[in-house]
Amino acid sequence: MEEESMNRGSDEKAEDEEAPEDERPCQACAWCDKVHRSISKWMLPEDSRDTYLERANCIPPPIFIISISIAELAVFIYYAVWMPQKQWITLSEGVWNSPFTYRPDKREEAWRFISYMLVHAGVQHILGNLFLQLVLGIPLELVHKGLRIGLVYLAGVIGGSLASSIFDPLMGLVGASGGVYALMGGYFMNVIVNFKEMVPLFGVFRLLFIILVVGTDMGFALYRRFIAEATGPAVSFVAHIAGGMAGMTIGYVVFSSFDKNLIKDPRFWIALAAYFICVLFAIFFNIFLSPAP
Repeated sequence: MEEESMNRGSDEKAEDEEAPEDERPCQACAWCDKVHRSISKWMLPEDSRDTYLERANCIPPPIFIISISIAELAVFIYYAVWMPQKQWITLSEGVWNSPFTYRPDKREEAWRFISYMLVHAGVQHILGNLFLQLVLGIPLELVHKGLRIGLVYLAGVIGGSLASSIFDPLMGLVGASGGVYALMGGYFMNVIVNFKEMVPLFGVFRLLFIILVVGTDMGFALYRRFIAEATGPAVSFVAHIAGGMAGMTIGYVVFSSFDKNLIKDPRFWIALAAYFICVLFAIFFNIFLSPAP
């Protein structure tokens, strides 16, 4: 009897020791764990990594960034197949007349202030935006989840079109650069503020990478806007700047509060109030002051 009870006790003890391993979800996967550890080093300061790793999982997956990327690619392919001679290279009449494109003469169609992100001016435009938003957006969404990433992305898209309607009021607008720059702006500010805690060597590399990408992209946009011989309708570059500004305000607050309740963060409400004041001014400008037809 004593031997039987001892054997039963040892079996129960063994089961208790094995239980934590059996109950572990996808974190038990060595590959998944390695991915989350790499993401935590790239996206978070050191004092936040343990918290992230404790709750890290792949549910929900980065649905927002993947879905918006698929939508943008599908719209580009649709117009490229419809107008194959031009759309693969530059902005064609087919895209210019699209109900998605932001045009100053059709700005009363309010959805265009958002839907312009779905259409692009050539293959280099769509590939550049998709590359940046997938490489940066997927890790950010794994950390912050889709709702917060969607908030930052759309803040950049809307801010980009509204700013363009004020500072470049006679130009149209296509592309997701406002949203992409919002993600980059928020991440850039997070790296700057937490530079010492985000592995200094990686921090330098990340800053140089962002500066190189922004400098190259902005240089190309300015060249296409002011210097290059026009091969189609001209579009504004202001959305890049405004999207980046939205990212450095709303985006920074969101990305620096991954383990906090945004509703209780006064910085969030200050940034949101400032953003809505700018939106209201842009609406007033477009109704009463815009020189556009």
